[in-house]
Amino acid sequence: MRDVQSVVSENMNKWKESAKELKILHNLVFCGLMAALGVVLSFVASIDVGPYLRIGFSSIPDRIIDCLFGPVTGAIFGGTLNIIKYFVKPSGDFNLLFTLNAMLADLIYGYFLYKKPVTIKNLLVSGFIVKLVVNVINNTALLALMYGNAISAILPVRAVKNLVMWPVDALVQFVIITAVLKAFRQLKGREGGF
Repeated sequence: MRDVQSVVSENMNKWKESAKELKILHNLVFCGLMAALGVVLSFVASIDVGPYLRIGFSSIPDRIIDCLFGPVTGAIFGGTLNIIKYFVKPSGDFNLLFTLNAMLADLIYGYFLYKKPVTIKNLLVSGFIVKLVVNVINNTALLALMYGNAISAILPVRAVKNLVMWPVDALVQFVIITAVLKAFRQLKGREGGF
């Protein structure tokens, strides 16, 4: 078993390497392209499964950035994209705490996916943490505070929705991210970029 110091050192390097990704011009350009894709997908790409369930694809660019560039770049990308999406397509009242939650989600996904193989297990573990901490706990509390809803009234519905969507989101993300990363690596090999 590895000692604590090597684990801490490894984690610190992950954060530093992710922050360095922001200094590379073609990474920033790619982030811009993914942000544009995220905005477009927020308008057109969702499947209504029922009155309360929707499978959305607008978070796929976030996961791609998390995989490629890590938790620091992913969090900055997620926060920026959250604000851009709100101003392009407002829904409800703007609250900076929702932006911080979006950043936290990307931070978690980036931690679990950066420089690691994209596996169903990694997506399930990171997705469970995000759905529990960000969606069920933080966002439910924020909604209750903003709109005066009793947490006991909205928590069960939000918990069930997130539990149902947890494996669905992981599977959709796995299929799409695996295909995109494969194409990305082929492009990288041919042109020497990224």
